[in-house]
Amino acid sequence: MAQIKIYGIREKLNPIKAQMSDVIHSAVVEVFQFPPDKRFHRFFSMDKEDFIYANGRSDAYTIIEISMFEGRTADTKKQLIRLLFRTFKEQLGISPEDLEITIFETPKHNWGIRGVPGDELALNYKVNV
Repeated sequence: MAQIKIYGIREKLNPIKAQMSDVIHSAVVEVFQFPPDKRFHRFFSMDKEDFIYANGRSDAYTIIEISMFEGRTADTKKQLIRLLFRTFKEQLGISPEDLEITIFETPKHNWGIRGVPGDELALNYKVNV
């Protein structure tokens, strides 16, 4: 299970939201072995004056936050991060300097999904990859 939040400046983010969602989802399916139908993305398109960031970033600056069950190895998470940096540059024209990715992991029992705690949920995919 993963919930993904994407933050960016409205004028830059909105025109590429669908393509960005496809890029992110493809990476998660490939690296985390998620089923293709498990896509949970939330876009936060912000006014420029509400999205403050350090010098050296452009208006394409994007933040991705991934909340997920714990259990994936450090190597697997690094593989996802590297793939996202590469595909954002290749497919969206967003440089690594304009992309920040944070992965938040929590125990399954901290999630509530479809009426049950996450650790009681029957999954059709592996978490320990």
